[in-house]
Amino acid sequence: MTDDLLALDEPFYQPRRFVDRRSAGRELAEALHAYAGTNPLVLGLPRGGVPVADEIARALGGTLDVWVVRKLGAPMQPELGMGAIAEGPAVVLDRHILRHIDVDRAAVVAVARREMNEVGRRVERFRKGRPVPEVRGRVVILVDDGIATGGTMRAAIRAVRKRRPKRLVVAVPVAAPDVVHMLQRQADEVVCLQQPPQLYAIGLWYEDFEQVPDSEVARILGGEHGVR
Repeated sequence: MTDDLLALDEPFYQPRRFVDRRSAGRELAEALHAYAGTNPLVLGLPRGGVPVADEIARALGGTLDVWVVRKLGAPMQPELGMGAIAEGPAVVLDRHILRHIDVDRAAVVAVARREMNEVGRRVERFRKGRPVPEVRGRVVILVDDGIATGGTMRAAIRAVRKRRPKRLVVAVPVAAPDVVHMLQRQADEVVCLQQPPQLYAIGLWYEDFEQVPDSEVARILGGEHGVR
């Protein structure tokens, strides 16, 4: 039998889809069981990360809140992320993207200011006047529904790090392998259930990937496991 024929019998990566964000959150909670009983602060990146984070907070007996982050879209190509900005504030820029687009510093600053204003509006909308949760000395779990490039998660990590958590964990159902490797150098731990070689789009890895409206984020945060 040839090596080629043998290769056909070898196991290969078979990705699977999550039912929805809450199902993915329950699976992540199982992978994070070591943090049960530590009263972790579980921070969902809105909007899609919040239902995932809610399930984790419920399972681990933690406190749920958000950490608001916005992509910095290129001036002439808003869908192209040249970085991200998080409440805190913290900014990360994609130097590779910036080298390949015609944008000056003033334009980048203008985009950052605009998105920081939006961050502030969303903080008020989601927390409704509640203070920023206490991070210092706590186990903090940053959660999203998936990571493609890592820009927004990097901004969140940078912002939360400034507040001196005891341990900073990133938890996501699915992410690109190279991004997981990058984030492992910035967080204390990265828990990712699936790392498909070809990610394409986060929504492809869910059977139900309906958009999460702001009203749903606010409702979840106002529930039993919301910030306290």
